[in-house]
Amino acid sequence: MELATTLTSQTVQNAVRQVGINANHWYAVGWANQLKPGNIMPVMIWQQAIAVYRDDSGQLHALEDVCPHKGVALHKGKVQGCNLACAYHGWEFNSQGHCVSIPYLPKEQKLPRAQAHSYPILERYSLIWIFPGDPTLAAESEPPHIPEFDQPDWFMVPVSAKIKAHFTICNENSMDVFHGFLHEKLQGWFDPVLINLRETDTSIGTEYKVSYKGQMAKFLGLSEKANQVTTLPVSTEYRYPHFYSSLQGISTLYLMRLPVGPTETHSIAFFFFKIRLPKWILNPIKPLLGILIQRFVLLRFLAQDIEMVESEQQTYLKNPHRRYVEINPAIIAVQRLAIRQYEQYTQNSSHSQNKRNRN
Repeated sequence: MELATTLTSQTVQNAVRQVGINANHWYAVGWANQLKPGNIMPVMIWQQAIAVYRDDSGQLHALEDVCPHKGVALHKGKVQGCNLACAYHGWEFNSQGHCVSIPYLPKEQKLPRAQAHSYPILERYSLIWIFPGDPTLAAESEPPHIPEFDQPDWFMVPVSAKIKAHFTICNENSMDVFHGFLHEKLQGWFDPVLINLRETDTSIGTEYKVSYKGQMAKFLGLSEKANQVTTLPVSTEYRYPHFYSSLQGISTLYLMRLPVGPTETHSIAFFFFKIRLPKWILNPIKPLLGILIQRFVLLRFLAQDIEMVESEQQTYLKNPHRRYVEINPAIIAVQRLAIRQYEQYTQNSSHSQNKRNRN
């Protein structure tokens, strides 16, 4: 559905800062290469503590980070073959969360019905993904498609961040192209114009016209000279629960959002660039170039954004009833989507629970 792009005053719904997530999606929880066989990694998805482990054969598994015996965190234990053993008494749980061994029980004795909740998990794009919702729906969903990931013509720079703010504040920052003013000293964009806004049940898409100039614009091939102003279309899309943007075949961004809790959000971003250098020059310097772009460009932009969204979060916590005014209709649409997705999830969860109770 096409929406009006007029910038007019609208009151922000403060309730959006209290919504939870729709758990029936895949969430990226960490880098796959950082979890070696035999290791365990604790993660948190919207206040759900999960122990992720890679068994001795290299397969990934995810269990609720609570031993059903005494409640000890399972990530404190150790991997034994394909199972995860609790550090306290050595109770072992398989990848489905079933207790399969208690070391001080005779082999012939029947094991108690101790069950740790298990989660669908997969490895894709060098990331570990978990589906924290209804496991029967996991096969119907997919992590975001990232076609540039394996294409040699694109130069990728990964960036991760931990932000002390509600995920809706972070998402609004990502969709808000009007905050180029914040980055003006980093040769950011200016004079944005919202020209298109679309809304579906699962996404919000925008198109802006944005102007660029400076050394960074010249490096990316946006202009021939640093003092030359170039105006190009920028597309952004909030494909719940993740974010995507594109600058006319010059750069793309995939931002995987991990809501940890009401005041904490983690993000993993893949920035893809078309670097206008011959491959014989570019290939040998790729590792160094990636570090330089990450450290001296992307992380500097990110630090400014984090400062703003964390300030917004702190002000909200001090006075949750304060009224705010927004004029960007894309931000209001993003807020509607977050509320709608959470309401759909809670309604579906209640329906499923009622159905199980009847059975």
